[in-house]
Amino acid sequence: MFKALKLAFPLTIPVLLGYISVGIAFGILIVKSGLSIWAALLMSFFVYAGAMQFVAIQLLLSPVSLIQVAIMTLFVNFRHLFYGLSFIDLFKTFGLKKHYMIFALTDETYSLLCGIALKETTNKEYLFFAVSLLNQMYWIIGTIIGLLIGTLITFNTNGIEFAMTALFVVIFIEQWLAFKTHRPALYGLGAAVIALITSGPANMVIPSMFIILALLIVSKRWIEPKKEDAE
Repeated sequence: MFKALKLAFPLTIPVLLGYISVGIAFGILIVKSGLSIWAALLMSFFVYAGAMQFVAIQLLLSPVSLIQVAIMTLFVNFRHLFYGLSFIDLFKTFGLKKHYMIFALTDETYSLLCGIALKETTNKEYLFFAVSLLNQMYWIIGTIIGLLIGTLITFNTNGIEFAMTALFVVIFIEQWLAFKTHRPALYGLGAAVIALITSGPANMVIPSMFIILALLIVSKRWIEPKKEDAE
């Protein structure tokens, strides 16, 4: 496991930089919203849902029912259903680790694991687990730093939630540079634009995911050989 952590750390540096920053933003917002510090820590340990944690701040401050919370969570994290499908066979071989792997499969972790899965790497079980564990630790550390900053320093926090969007942009650029073929990235951009125009900004996530899935299935034979060449 120690060897896997040493191998995983360089791979997770982009997420380290992003999660520390976004975790700080989340911690600060928790303090400024008046919610308990323990709420932030418990969410980062046991919810660990990135964008949904930012949404949860508003949900906790608003008089909404559990049904509304469940529906909102489903729509915000619906894309994770697609993530799980792509790793369902591999995770079956991970024993008890698969339970944590399912829990920790965030957008950024999924992006890293896809890159690792394309390469001939031994002990994927331990490497995948190490990557997932390190990423959550970064998020927790960022949350703690944000709680301390929010408690000790007073400043205007307007716009700080944009940190999550910035993180997605950084991960996208890193993946764009990592592979010679840009078809999947272009499909994602195109699908997002189509869904934005047809469904609007509030309802674009699910339609865009279905469009991306359809495009990837149809163009699989053109994408995979180019990925192999990139290795």
